Amino acid sequence: MQRPACSPYNREGVPRLPRRITVYDTTLRDGEQMAGVSFTPARKLCIARLLDGIGVPQIEAGFPAVSADELRAVRAVSRAGLEAEVLCLSRLRREDIEAAQAAEADAVLLFIATSPLHLRYKLRMSESQVLEAIPEALDLARSMGLRASFTPEDSTRTRLPFLRKALRTAVAAGAWRVGLADTLGCINPQGIRHLVRRLRPLTGTPFTLHLHNDFGLALANALAGLEEGADAVATTVAGFGERSGNVPLEQLVSALKFLYGKDIGIRTGGLTPLAATVSRLARVPLPANAPLVGEGVFTHKAGIHIAGVLREPSTYEPVPPGAVGNRRRFVLGKQSGRAAVRALLSAGGRLPSESEVERLLRSAKRQNGRERTRAV
Repeated sequence: MQRPACSPYNREGVPRLPRRITVYDTTLRDGEQMAGVSFTPARKLCIARLLDGIGVPQIEAGFPAVSADELRAVRAVSRAGLEAEVLCLSRLRREDIEAAQAAEADAVLLFIATSPLHLRYKLRMSESQVLEAIPEALDLARSMGLRASFTPEDSTRTRLPFLRKALRTAVAAGAWRVGLADTLGCINPQGIRHLVRRLRPLTGTPFTLHLHNDFGLALANALAGLEEGADAVATTVAGFGERSGNVPLEQLVSALKFLYGKDIGIRTGGLTPLAATVSRLARVPLPANAPLVGEGVFTHKAGIHIAGVLREPSTYEPVPPGAVGNRRRFVLGKQSGRAAVRALLSAGGRLPSESEVERLLRSAKRQNGRERTRAV
């Protein structure tokens, strides 16, 4: 039986991760903010059931205040009898919090921007006004029977002293979880480590990270933050989301399991079917080279590689394809060798003769760029 065969150096010098790490998936909210993506209520419910089915513990189902249809869609997910907690987004406004209550979510994710840019140009508020609004919103949510978390939007461009005040204010007002949002995906892992190291000890609550991927660092930032003590991360399936997207669910869960030895209870065997279904429902093609879940990720083309995989799969596969619900495929083309041809012919259920192997190999090398791919 093929076993994962990742680097033996992965755990050298790595700090101990939190005992409990929570993934809360925001495909239905931030994923839907991707240009061209709009989920019907039925599709939202379908995706929520799939997320629940692989063990995602918290699902951010939407932003109820944006429309009556969105409120109904979140309510449908809330009433679906899922094992997962259903979360929804809300500004620090009464009408938003009332919409969250009407949507029957288990908890509300409160946010307000805190960076100088957003305060000046978007909100036209002072820092002191924001500090007054945070406890008012948390008190209101609690009075409506809602658990509430708080995250400062654009945290990574906010002054550190103000971040401290905002998070302390939220904790004092009863927030059950607080954290950071890299809204523009513009911080690096060193910066995330710096912020989590300085803010996490102040809170005494679960500490979450909401990270965007504008520089391709969302996953690296998530892992860096977890190594410093953050214990919750927002993800989306296949990294779908606004602009460059978010932390990909399948990459974070698999990295924790196979690179860190941290199984967080999400069934990785369902990740590829989940990504394929969300891609279809979102009408966004899943790249063939999407890490772990793309159709080409366990597809071998070079003859040397195929020969190695046939002898011992872990020569060119760090994890078994089935561990993430994917399949192994071989490509027949000009780079193929006899081992690939023999394996592809044998996949049909019969043992090919050497003359057949030679004939097909010569044909493949004359195809001028045309290739054939087959699951094996």
